[in-house]
Amino acid sequence: MEAWDQLGAPVAPRDLDAASARAEIEGHAPQRVGPEVALGRGGFADDTAPPGALVAVPDGAGGWAVAETLTEARLLAGKVQGRRTTAPGGPPLALPAGEWAATLRTSWVEPGYLETDATWCAPGGEPATVLANGGAFGAKVDSPLGAEARRLADEHGRPVRVLWSREDAVRHGPKRPPVAGGARGDGTGVLHVVRTPGIAAAVASVAPGLQVVEQDVAGPPTSVALRAAGWAEAVVLLAGARGSLVPVRAPGGGEAEAEVVDGRIRVRVAAGDPLDPVVLRSYAIGASHMAFGWVTGESLVVDDAGTIHDLTIRSFGIPRAIDTPPIDVEVDASSGPPVNGSDAVFAAVAAAVWLHQGCPTDWPTRGAL
Repeated sequence: MEAWDQLGAPVAPRDLDAASARAEIEGHAPQRVGPEVALGRGGFADDTAPPGALVAVPDGAGGWAVAETLTEARLLAGKVQGRRTTAPGGPPLALPAGEWAATLRTSWVEPGYLETDATWCAPGGEPATVLANGGAFGAKVDSPLGAEARRLADEHGRPVRVLWSREDAVRHGPKRPPVAGGARGDGTGVLHVVRTPGIAAAVASVAPGLQVVEQDVAGPPTSVALRAAGWAEAVVLLAGARGSLVPVRAPGGGEAEAEVVDGRIRVRVAAGDPLDPVVLRSYAIGASHMAFGWVTGESLVVDDAGTIHDLTIRSFGIPRAIDTPPIDVEVDASSGPPVNGSDAVFAAVAAAVWLHQGCPTDWPTRGAL
């Protein structure tokens, strides 16, 4: 284990304000780095709710069950624990017709963020941000809970905590739009994608030669705000069409390279001034884990009516630590302005894993390194 190798080694002093700044750049949301976080004082929105606040949870009929405690609210709502399904799933879009050097179809996947959406609000006040100390890599940007908390607080005349369960986040939270595309070695091709505002511009930012065709598909909401949505898929598809890896430069300026060697994922990331190499390296490892799971194992079963049937963390296919290959990260420090680097790592590792596996069309590939 990496931590075991460092046991007893001297620890260099760190600037935790700089570390927090780097975390905010990587997570696209305010972050705090410090020993208090490990002690449970992470500053999440629900942690700051005043004692005696009412609790509201979805009632399953489009409204809210409001009670004095979370247990009472869930009983009032008749909440049933989510389950995983045995039904088959797969990519929802068909490939474009044509002769292609590489083809790719991705499936529905769940962001699977740790802290589900939560907020609170006092009557006439401003709701606590759902992005407090973590933005779920874009999955919470358009969360509706803040507006609901303000409305319910005004209606009841008391502070109200508004909470989503894991099942609520899966059913109602946005997903990255699945794609189905074909590309030629010269960078041209066609990319079918589930209709999503802003997706065509995201793809064009890294792959202007891909024609984006948006399609309507029954399913959960989608968003371009999720980590590298659209442009990471384009980077991967073009890498497959070339049959080779090149450094990935993200629209925000970060750069990364990745390769798979002897069962290990090796990453180099350049993100300007690292500010705090520990945090940058941590985010690069997390992005590598996310990319590895996205390519090889993650999916959601969504039926033809658009209903999601996988509602538990274990059903999403997110790789466990024991299933994750060793990840080596090299931080290429510079004196330039700090920019996000882990999004480029995400795209670079996805491309490296896919090419290493021989570029099978359908994701997840269910393959090992």
